[in-house]
Amino acid sequence: MSKISTDLARYALNGPTMGTRWSALVYAPSGFDAGAVQADLQAAMDEVDAQMSTWKPDSELMRLNETPAGEWMSVPARLLDVLRLGLAIGRASDGAFDIGMGDAVAAWGFGAAEASPDRIRSAMEARRVPAHDALEIDGTRVRKRVPITLDLNGIAKGYGVDRLAGILGGAGIRDGLVGIDGEMRAMGLRPDGEAWTVAVEQPDPERRAPHSLLSLKDCAVATSGDYRHWIDVQGRRLSHTMDPARGAPLVQSPASVTVLAPTCAEADAWATALIVLGAGDGGKLARRLGIDALFLLRSACGIRSCGIGRLFGDATMAVGARGG
Repeated sequence: MSKISTDLARYALNGPTMGTRWSALVYAPSGFDAGAVQADLQAAMDEVDAQMSTWKPDSELMRLNETPAGEWMSVPARLLDVLRLGLAIGRASDGAFDIGMGDAVAAWGFGAAEASPDRIRSAMEARRVPAHDALEIDGTRVRKRVPITLDLNGIAKGYGVDRLAGILGGAGIRDGLVGIDGEMRAMGLRPDGEAWTVAVEQPDPERRAPHSLLSLKDCAVATSGDYRHWIDVQGRRLSHTMDPARGAPLVQSPASVTVLAPTCAEADAWATALIVLGAGDGGKLARRLGIDALFLLRSACGIRSCGIGRLFGDATMAVGARGG
């Protein structure tokens, strides 16, 4: 193992975004203007939030939600990129990933407003058209063929991570680790020549502990789970992830799904799609499409894991790693 170059200094940059914080860990030579790069990273995060937030009434996404069905709206390029990717993954997952679940997310209290029994009933009774059929894109214009409420929480953080990596690349940084919550992207290698180490979290709502560790180079990772954002309904814990078939939170799902992909937006969206599909159908789809995924499943014996793809092997329900 080579030693860390004495010409490199460690910089840990971070700031607020999307109700949490972004982070960037880089090693750079003398002369690196950390203040300027910090400002550029924050500006990129502010732009993503301003375009894609459902918590900001004046965001571009909320403007699109308020636009009547059938009426075209010009959309900024970055929001357009995310909409296109979201629709593509929605189509490829046969609707398991659906950016048109905004009404259900809000009704169940996972948005800016409190849960509402009347809106929950409406969300569950609605005749749904998948977003990839309901939304039409023509150049830089978007229109809804039918009324639909968009929500990008299953992809926007991942896209934000990709923007962080892009800003660093533009500043001449080729090696680093960037993230927003559990969505991470590894750029190049650490200064010692080793891959970046990222933990897969144990799906435990009471404490934070690693389940396993990943070594990543030029790769993104995202995890969707049932153990961080949830509500209690009559003593039953319901995840924030919506089931498009029901207009309601998932009732049965893996404890978590971790996905590796070239970009974090892809990893983020596919982690959501696969947790909706479950280990059975989701595992089949991941194998067919060549997606690297790790399913963590609860059982009477604890956590079991199912790894799919080149990094995770192709194991069938191996007993899970350490319990914490």
